[in-house]
This record gives sequence, structure tokens and C-alpha cells, in this order.
Amino acid sequence: MPSCQSISRAKLVGYLDDYLEISSIPDRSVNGLQVEGKSRIVRAAFAVDACLETIRASARRRMDILIVHHGILWGRNERITGVMKNRVAALIENKMSLYAAHLPLDCHEEVGNNAQMARLLGFELGVRFADYHGVQIGYLAETRRTLTRAELVRRIEKTLKTRVEVLTFGPPKIKRIGIVSGEAAGFAAEARDLGCDAFLTGETSHTAYHLAKEARINVIYGGHYATETLGIKALADHLRREFSLECRFIPAPTGY
Repeated sequence: MPSCQSISRAKLVGYLDDYLEISSIPDRSVNGLQVEGKSRIVRAAFAVDACLETIRASARRRMDILIVHHGILWGRNERITGVMKNRVAALIENKMSLYAAHLPLDCHEEVGNNAQMARLLGFELGVRFADYHGVQIGYLAETRRTLTRAELVRRIEKTLKTRVEVLTFGPPKIKRIGIVSGEAAGFAAEARDLGCDAFLTGETSHTAYHLAKEARINVIYGGHYATETLGIKALADHLRREFSLECRFIPAPTGY
């Protein structure tokens, strides 16, 4: 195993900005470097959320940067008080940078949450769909061998290491699925219109129930957190190969 190397913060941030196409994807999240820490990076932590739990866990492991899907800045005029003050203080006290990639990490063709899900399930990646703020964040995917609904559910549960919820309103045999991680149940009808037998997302919602029922599509809820661990883990693997950094995933599941 090669020894870990160091890289300047500026070079790593520049690489991530280009690789994830940060500037070309509109988003509520302030994507990119959110908090500036050490000028050199050797150890990088990765997490779904920039919460006090993951910040402190990263600090205990002497990480130089925390790279997350959900950052702390969302385009509003935030006051540095209360919860925000505690998070920012913990980052600054430990001289640790914070980098966020929200929609860019959902829709990325290589390390994105949805592309990763399709590949890990053994599906062939198709075209993008599910327009969100002008960005198509989801993917259609097909399997070479038709699966039963039960087979697909087992495959998803094994991949995400969790129990899923299913609305069994669609056909019992699955050939094509639509995938949008996180909170995206409203795209189920669009997936059905595009020929999908099932739609996979993270969070459920009250309003999506009748939408799925009337569209006659199977909807599988894998959990917001669980469906969004895939991209950040894939990004960690990518940076480990690219720069020989020490990369560690910091779990902080929410149960949702």
C-alpha cells in the first residue's frame, strides 16, 4: 500500500471544483470550500452531513479537511450563533477545512449517488432525468435480466445495508428503474412516464403515496442518509487513488 502524500488545500479544492463541475450546477447549497483550514492536506474525512458529530469525530482523527454532501451554508444570510457557531468554532479550533458538494455529488456520472447506486445494483446506467432547479439529478437504469420486485428489494437492502420501505403499486417484474437519492418522491410519476417499473429514492412523503398509486409504479424508499452515503464514499476512493491521501468515511446515520 503506497504511503500517504500531502497536497495543498488550494490544489485539492481546485481539483474538486473542476471534477464535480461545481460552478456549472446551480444549487441552494454553497458548494465548494465553505470553511478554510490548514494550507496542506494529508488526511481527508468524508461524511454525508457536516454536523457537530462528524466534525468532532474528524478532529479526533486529526483530519485536515472534511468533505460532505450536506454542508453548513445554504445561500441564506446565516448568523454565526447557536448550532452554527458551535460547528464553525469546532472547525476553526481544529484548523480543519470544510468542503461541500450537494447537487454536484448527486448527479455526477462517475462518483454521484445515483450513478453509484445503479452500478452497485448491477444495472446499466442510462440517461439523466428528474429536473431540479435546472439540473437533471437522477438516472434511469436497466438490468439485463428482469428481476422480481422481491429480488430488487433484497439487492437494494444488501447494497445499502438497511431495511427499505416499498409501495407495491407497479408491476411485479422489474426491468427499468429511476433513481434519485435523498428526498425526491415527487419524481415517481415522471419515472413511470419514462418507462420505469420502479423508482428508488431516500425519503418517503405523504403526498407521494397517491401519486405512486395512480401512476402505478413501485416506489422504494432506501432512506435519505443511506442513499447518500454512496457518492461521498466513491469520492473518497477516487481521491485516495488520485492523490494517495488518507481518506476516511465518518458514519453518522440518522435513521431517515
